[in-house]
Amino acid sequence: MMRGILILDFGSQYTQLIARRIREEGVYSEIVPFFEAKKAIDEKKPVAIVLSGGPRSVYEENAPMIDIRILEGKPVLGICYGHQLLAKLLGGRVERAQAREYGFVKLKILRDDGILRNVGTRVWMSHGDIVKTPPEGFIVSAETENTPVAVMENREKSIFGVQFHPEVFHTERGREVFKNFIDMAGIKRNWELGDFIKRKIEEIRTTTGNARVICALSGGVDSTVTAVLISKAIGDKLHCIFVNNGLLRKNEFEDNMKIFKEKLHLNVKGVDASRRFLKALHGIQDPEEKRKIIGRLFIEIFEEEAQRVRGAEFLAQGTTYPDIIESAGVKGPAAVIKSHHNVGGLPEKMKLKLIEPLRELFKDEVREIGKKMGIDPHFIEKHPFPGPGLAVRIVGEITEDRLRKLREADAILEEEMKKEGIYNQLWQGFAVLVPVRTVGVMGDERTYDEVIALRLVQSVDGMTADWFLPDREFLTRVSTRIVNEVRGINRVVLDISSKPPATIEWE
Repeated sequence: MMRGILILDFGSQYTQLIARRIREEGVYSEIVPFFEAKKAIDEKKPVAIVLSGGPRSVYEENAPMIDIRILEGKPVLGICYGHQLLAKLLGGRVERAQAREYGFVKLKILRDDGILRNVGTRVWMSHGDIVKTPPEGFIVSAETENTPVAVMENREKSIFGVQFHPEVFHTERGREVFKNFIDMAGIKRNWELGDFIKRKIEEIRTTTGNARVICALSGGVDSTVTAVLISKAIGDKLHCIFVNNGLLRKNEFEDNMKIFKEKLHLNVKGVDASRRFLKALHGIQDPEEKRKIIGRLFIEIFEEEAQRVRGAEFLAQGTTYPDIIESAGVKGPAAVIKSHHNVGGLPEKMKLKLIEPLRELFKDEVREIGKKMGIDPHFIEKHPFPGPGLAVRIVGEITEDRLRKLREADAILEEEMKKEGIYNQLWQGFAVLVPVRTVGVMGDERTYDEVIALRLVQSVDGMTADWFLPDREFLTRVSTRIVNEVRGINRVVLDISSKPPATIEWE
């Protein structure tokens, strides 16, 4: 039974941030699409509900709707579209705004003893409709120059609506809205990662029984934490497989095999399938096709290996919550950003049953669990590495020579980040090989070689990210080394895009 807050997704790009903000307050949160609301509420029995924002208007034909009766008896917080939806369903009036509000807006707080306690007046808006009149029984706690009902509250029934986005970083002390909602609704703060470990260990034991589990190790944090967690649950019945797909970073296969065996004491088998992957990817340039080919081939290899493990019935993967969200739009109205090899491209009739113990967690939560289980912090603090590996950091066709260029450039960047002391300040720092050739001069000779882009970003959970600008000397040193030491590269550029609108990875 769910012991937290259920978020109904109406298509907002910020829905994932709502889940994070609630978890930061010590309350478990989960996202489901609005059209699965009744089923999810019946099955999960949440203690409270949040209605997300969304791009539609509540008065449009076929606008996303729910039956208001499913919310009865539960504390509810509506945000943006969710705020307007509450107003409409409860008898208030919603109409098109005379003046739309996008970006920073000054909030005039009328009542600061409820949902707006300790919240700032500089808030982030994104709407073209307004609540003109609140439903009966609601008080108006804030307004703006163009929005007469910016915040409304029915404290007796614990129903609240805010027009702005408290979940985004831009709103001044916006997370206080979630804190106040939790407090006013009387919700217990019982989301603790130590409890998660105990619960998952019991779940894994119950689910797998006497069967053996094959774990797909990628060399990254997610799959490694998955393996250690399952190992604590079932011991030697876990069989880890680390596939060298030919798309790993420099020396990564050998280094990780040593860590898995000697430090983490995992039952692991290394499989060199690099030729097989490169052959399957020959001539492929589309990033979605790359991901799906890699995903299918991974599953094929694990199924082959499973036949060698007597009693194997399960395949474990390190899928996390952002993987689910970005791959499937939370199974709802939000756009699919990219498919993930863990959650996309799986054959319809997979012989092994899938087990994904981390699918409820964000990346920072996965890291915290890894530390609690005793995994070396240096390993846990490794930058995230995509499941498809360097395939999605090589824009265009993948060849052995292009892999060589990227591996060498990426190794130089990582070495210099650690020397500079900025590695742990970053969420990710990596090189991208761009399929553009430019003219250069080396010595007295003309060159016509490829370009390396440096991607350095800071983030908390990978859902949003800001680009990072190191000092000039660092960039000069990295650029000089890459151009001098990596044959076939004559230019280095810096990516200064944030997420959104860009993604962290290029493909």
